[in-house]
Amino acid sequence: MKSLSFAAIAALCAQNAAAHALFQALWVDGADFGSQCARTPTSNSPVTNVASNDLRCNAGSARPAAKCSVKAGSTVTIEMHQQPNDRTCTSEAIGGAHYGPVLAYMSKVSDAVTADGSTGWFKVFQDSWAKNPAGASGDDDFWGVKDLNKCCGKMNVKIPADLAPGDYLLRAEVIALHSAGSAGGAQLYMTCYQISVSGTGTASPPTVLFPGAYKATDPGIQVNIHAALATYVAPGPTVYAGGSTKTAGGACAACESTCTAGSGPVATASAVSTSAAASATGGAGGGVSGCTVAKYGQCGGNGYTGCTNCGSGATCKDVSAPYYSQCQ
Repeated sequence: MKSLSFAAIAALCAQNAAAHALFQALWVDGADFGSQCARTPTSNSPVTNVASNDLRCNAGSARPAAKCSVKAGSTVTIEMHQQPNDRTCTSEAIGGAHYGPVLAYMSKVSDAVTADGSTGWFKVFQDSWAKNPAGASGDDDFWGVKDLNKCCGKMNVKIPADLAPGDYLLRAEVIALHSAGSAGGAQLYMTCYQISVSGTGTASPPTVLFPGAYKATDPGIQVNIHAALATYVAPGPTVYAGGSTKTAGGACAACESTCTAGSGPVATASAVSTSAAASATGGAGGGVSGCTVAKYGQCGGNGYTGCTNCGSGATCKDVSAPYYSQCQ
């Protein structure tokens, strides 16, 4: 077998890393909250162990000291890009043919800042798969990820109108299936947004737990999309009746096509006290302790609203100025 040169291996590694991505911004009814209430992961790498607590909100993500206000029945738009604070449309939101479904879950919590994601989750959105009659394999079919890329990383998610008011975590997820032919090959990318829902509803949908909702051998997790697919069923529960679905291959609609960062209305998240932020330690989304950022966590950059002090003897340094600073 022909061996690869060091340069070729490095190029392949760079290409694979460039294909990684993270959800990092949120729009509410067309107003841009940016990353103010997003538990943006400290790395754009995926979670591959579906039995890990990381599956909740991507452990290691710093919890911002803010919540985005959302009215029940309104539409939020989740936004994904390959690099932190990069919201341009010049490259795919998640490249490398990382095809798979785009899903969204919600969890009712007592406090969206301190919640660790261990409470139950219900699915509120799904853009999964549709057969392409002209295609020869699953790679040629329509996928939620292809829609996400087509819409500059944006996907509209309806917040059920009948939900009881209160704090929730909104979990956005991509399941990339390009390497999912064997157990552990699926790549899961998720971010939790801290939101406060207002309204007069009383609904409390049935829930599942993370980890627990997915198994490594689920047909929606372990699947060879490079062969022809007769069907594909996304993992997890069905979408709650008050939620929404998008048919893979559909057009960009509303904010997916009209919202542009830096243009249009900008919203301000509701700030919480420093002491509340300081209590957000451990579990999924740990990294804030006494309003300090853990080593290798984000501590600055355009649009960043979280803590800027580094713990563990680290110092906040520019990694990709002015877009991203990290505790090192």
